[in-house]
Amino acid sequence: MTSLADIRARSNWRDIFEGQLQHLGFTILLAAGAGALLVQDSESARLFGLSSRYWALLSMGLAILHQWLVAAVFRLELHRNLVSRVFRGRDLQVWTAIFLPLLIARPITLLFTGWAESPPIGGPWWARLIVGIVFIGISIWTLHSVLIHFTIRRAVGGDHFRDEIAQMPLVTQGAFRWTNNAMYGLAFLGLWGIALLCNSWNALVLALFQHCYIWVHMYCTEKPDMDWIYGDR
Repeated sequence: MTSLADIRARSNWRDIFEGQLQHLGFTILLAAGAGALLVQDSESARLFGLSSRYWALLSMGLAILHQWLVAAVFRLELHRNLVSRVFRGRDLQVWTAIFLPLLIARPITLLFTGWAESPPIGGPWWARLIVGIVFIGISIWTLHSVLIHFTIRRAVGGDHFRDEIAQMPLVTQGAFRWTNNAMYGLAFLGLWGIALLCNSWNALVLALFQHCYIWVHMYCTEKPDMDWIYGDR
């Protein structure tokens, strides 16, 4: 495994932007597609002053802000040690305080999207109830696995900041026993579960956007970073 100091000695500024042109393209395409699928609901159907459609647009905007901020911080820290040089020993603490509220905003704004009146999904209510509860149950189990086995420090990208975190063994307990990408593949099922239980079309569209968009982060930002940290680059 390559040390972070070695990566910073060998990489250049061009490496910071690896995959980010694709990231931009997917951001535009997914946002445009989801925006086109959202339904403009009644002007009287508002929650805290916003309609279901505008809650969905706000949620999409926060997700886009979150992922571009993560991309910037991950790359600048991995290749230039910038965050650690600015905040020194408080780097991970500061980053976690920024990262987690934006992550938590995803299910909350999706819930508000579904809570506000919007066209229903349709179909048997019992099927939505069963699938929704199962998806939320899987998501809660996965988040428990993240907290207990994976740890928050690793979940926020601590392997970009500390060699000792990057050198921790692969997690194979809990949800990670079944898939290495439990956070992306399973935790985000909770968003689908919320949309189904709310019986909200706009929330379902938003869940689709959020789940697709997190995989954009995986392939455009995190996978190239993992190749640097855990590969032979």
